[in-house]
Amino acid sequence: MYSIAYSAFIFDSVKLTLFISCAYLALNAYGRHAKTPWLRALASRRFALVVLLILLVVGGKVFEDVVTQESGPIDTAILWFIRDNTTPAMVGFFTVVTASGAGKFLAPATLLLSVWFFATRHRREGMLLTASMVSAWLGTYTLKVLVDRTRPELWSTAWYWGSSFPSGHTLSTAAFATAVALGTARIWPRSRFAALPLAVLWICLVALSRLVLGVHWPSDVLAAVCLGVFIPLFISVLFDARQYKLASVPLAK
Repeated sequence: MYSIAYSAFIFDSVKLTLFISCAYLALNAYGRHAKTPWLRALASRRFALVVLLILLVVGGKVFEDVVTQESGPIDTAILWFIRDNTTPAMVGFFTVVTASGAGKFLAPATLLLSVWFFATRHRREGMLLTASMVSAWLGTYTLKVLVDRTRPELWSTAWYWGSSFPSGHTLSTAAFATAVALGTARIWPRSRFAALPLAVLWICLVALSRLVLGVHWPSDVLAAVCLGVFIPLFISVLFDARQYKLASVPLAK
């Protein structure tokens, strides 16, 4: 059963890679021929748009596999592999890590940092963080209610609210870390060399913590990462498109 699941995974990965590659080439060609100023400026952010496309395609595929219950064998195999290679010290470490993705930490952090952005006249960054986190929380609640997936019961774990899909801790952390990294890089461009890697590290640690603790399936976490990063990046691209659109409108005489 597992060999069939892995073969299907590899086949799907190849298909997604080809699809994304073709989309990138099409976007490249479009960017060179776009006439409208704001569309041309939007096309100049090809890397961000390709990342959005990858997140959308991968997240959509994971969601499809979860709904059709095709991800079970791989999810179970990965969880048992992690369980078999986890020590008590690692469990203690990831218990602390997972707390950094909880609402008790992220909610006040979002409020304080948003207030700071607005108070220091970085309105766009404040709006990006606020919109990203509100969207992340609403998206988490909606998907949990709609999918209503049972949490793993492979071994004894702590109790957490809500269904398994998606991982709320991971999704919220991904949205917060990405929004802060984008905002920080825009305010202080040189900080992107530290902000982006730190954001990726934090997201990965929180995502892994949910698997180590056995409270989510790997597909829950992967979908949460995709959606959590997608939300602030998409909002950021929309902000750029709106800015260039407004800039291209001629002033009334």
